[in-house]
Amino acid sequence: MKITKEQISNGIWILAIVLVLFTPLGFYPRVWVNKIVATVLSPSTVDKDEQANLKNYNWDLIDLEGKQTNLQSRKGEVILINVWATWCPPCVAELPGFVELYKDYGDKVTFVFVANDEKQKVETFLKKKGYDLPVYFQVSATPKELESGSIPVTYIVDKQGNIVVDKTGAANWNSDKTRALLDKLIAE
Repeated sequence: MKITKEQISNGIWILAIVLVLFTPLGFYPRVWVNKIVATVLSPSTVDKDEQANLKNYNWDLIDLEGKQTNLQSRKGEVILINVWATWCPPCVAELPGFVELYKDYGDKVTFVFVANDEKQKVETFLKKKGYDLPVYFQVSATPKELESGSIPVTYIVDKQGNIVVDKTGAANWNSDKTRALLDKLIAE
């Protein structure tokens, strides 16, 4: 049986796809694709009648310096919670938008970036990228309303505890739409 040029071409394509999807070599192309997706997709709000209410703010977190805090201390504030990891391409793709948003809203909105990763890897990643974000690690169980089987997942909670945004996957968090929503929630 003779191998044709078409079969060789197909084999090369299959190998390339396998490398991108199933090896570390594919991490950066997946980040790049997710960055494209994140620039196009702005997160949308949850319909008012479908919004969950964060009843239990009791969530113990520890920051990179080892200081412990509890989300309960932020009750009554507008809170943006993002659960992410350094090994997650969509997470890495959307972080630059969060950095820009945090620069402008860090004094008006409580930002909580919860890393599902090893502390050393997170510190190295943040330093390498030059990101200055309030990163935490969870110490206690996640409140039921904030549980998710996927990352990245981002929630925006209003002052009354309503979860007005519940977005899984990469998005453009530095969009005009997100900024308008935060301005509205801050003013309420």
